[in-house]
Amino acid sequence: MAHATTDTLFDDLKTVVKDAEELLKATAGVAGEKVAAARERAEASVRSARERLSTAQEEVIERTREAAEHADEYVHRNPWQAVGIAALAGLVIGLMASRR
Repeated sequence: MAHATTDTLFDDLKTVVKDAEELLKATAGVAGEKVAAARERAEASVRSARERLSTAQEEVIERTREAAEHADEYVHRNPWQAVGIAALAGLVIGLMASRR
């Protein structure tokens, strides 16, 4: 569920960056000193946001990969404990679902 939320956040941020780029293109013909200064700041912000978004996405992917590797190692070292934890989690989820 957290993965879906993270994906949604990244998708939303990409959409905002894309919309800002389109707005900058649409206002390219508008003249004026204040408009030019605002465009420069907006372009710098979009570039910065794009770079941070890319970096954050790479970090999330790396952390997810590391968590999966740790879980895999744990299961291989403690197979019976992993089976017990999974059974207990299934039981708890089943009980919670049956209460509805």
